[in-house]
Amino acid sequence: MERLRKIWQWIDDRSGISALVVPLAKHLVPPGSKWSYVFGSATLFCLMLQVVTGIGLSLLYQPSSDTAYQSLVLISANTLSAWLRGIHYFGASGMILLMGLHMIRVFLTAAYKFPRELQWITGIVLLLLTIVMGFTGQLLRWDDTGVWSAVVAAEQLGRIPVIGKAIAYFLLGGETVGGYTLGRFYSYHVFIVPALLFGFTAFHVYLVFRNGISEPPKVGRLVDPKKYRVWYEKMLEKKGVPFFPDAAWRDMVFGFCVICIIALSAYFIGAPKLVGPPDPASINANPAPDWYLSWIFALFALMPPKIESYVIAFGPPVLIFLLLALPFLSNKGERHPLRRPWAILGVAMTVAIVIALSIEGMKAPWSPVFDVKPLPASTLDTSDKKLLKGMRLFYDKGCLYCHKIGDRGGLRGPDLTNVSRRLNRQEMTIRIVNGGEYMPAFGGSLSQEELDLIINFLENVSDAKVSR
Repeated sequence: MERLRKIWQWIDDRSGISALVVPLAKHLVPPGSKWSYVFGSATLFCLMLQVVTGIGLSLLYQPSSDTAYQSLVLISANTLSAWLRGIHYFGASGMILLMGLHMIRVFLTAAYKFPRELQWITGIVLLLLTIVMGFTGQLLRWDDTGVWSAVVAAEQLGRIPVIGKAIAYFLLGGETVGGYTLGRFYSYHVFIVPALLFGFTAFHVYLVFRNGISEPPKVGRLVDPKKYRVWYEKMLEKKGVPFFPDAAWRDMVFGFCVICIIALSAYFIGAPKLVGPPDPASINANPAPDWYLSWIFALFALMPPKIESYVIAFGPPVLIFLLLALPFLSNKGERHPLRRPWAILGVAMTVAIVIALSIEGMKAPWSPVFDVKPLPASTLDTSDKKLLKGMRLFYDKGCLYCHKIGDRGGLRGPDLTNVSRRLNRQEMTIRIVNGGEYMPAFGGSLSQEELDLIINFLENVSDAKVSR
């Protein structure tokens, strides 16, 4: 022990670690900083966990289009490495969830006001970078879902006027998904975004120490930028408590619990299952993002198609601008949420909308239903073999995945039970052969006989027959 103590003294003397860390650990923080203040530090715990598990996975993962999927299969087949992958997945989920809770606490208590405007701005940047990390990590699975999700994202970005195609090209590293896309996403996920994430995290923590932890708000105690710093320093001198151990113990206890929950979730639930190697010819692909982006997925799926391009083009920039501008629009005055009921209402509505859209996004009722069963013979009140063959073709060609007949089929496209009342034979032919806005063209995959059989079926199916 004596030898170890001398080694530490030598290192400390040359490096000055104690001179740097001890004042930071002992710096005074406002009293009354309870459990609602632990989400920020817990996010930092998750980030460190992501670094450790990410390094471990990088030793096993092979970032090549020929071997990436198989390397993930091998990782998932081994109990220890599968657990490591699960921790990495739930760590990302925990990081986004805790960051969201931290920002809600900051918003409700108006902790973004003077002098902490820059802390809020760097927090917004960190949230965006964390979401980008999650998105780029999904493609690295290099399975059907991950690859097609990237394709869908690129197509949505490509609809942005003027610069959309350039952004989509930059995202994929080309006009289509290929081996270069995997290499580019690997660089995003392992080098570029983490470097930015670490840089902004260090700056954010530095700002916390420079400007101090915000004191719990009190009704009627207003923030005056001209007097706040003097008041804050005097408050710390009279009532402040050392960060360690008075405040830090809650961070450590909560952080430990978060790590345990992530580890247990990874062990008992595991990372998302792989859905097979990417196949450009697959018609059964069902691209969907991970849960933390499913609300955006649902929002775009549910909005009217006519405004979708405008929302994609202008929605995110406007939202980010408003979030960044918030501390400049209101950097003084009342902080307590009871005097700011609009803040409580805004948070409640935002959380309710995100939860509702997330639930819809995970159910994805508008997605094709690939496990739908064929229509029963009773759908048609006939024994005509051609009509029955057309009904079977309607299923075999995948039409029933997206279109409903009676009570069976998907909701991606319109209900075709009574389509003959809306479209005549010529209009149905044009739509099937050329496709529609979200419908692929079937002209190249149907013979004239098959096309006639399907249209004959659609002309003869109706509510009256289906309900019998």
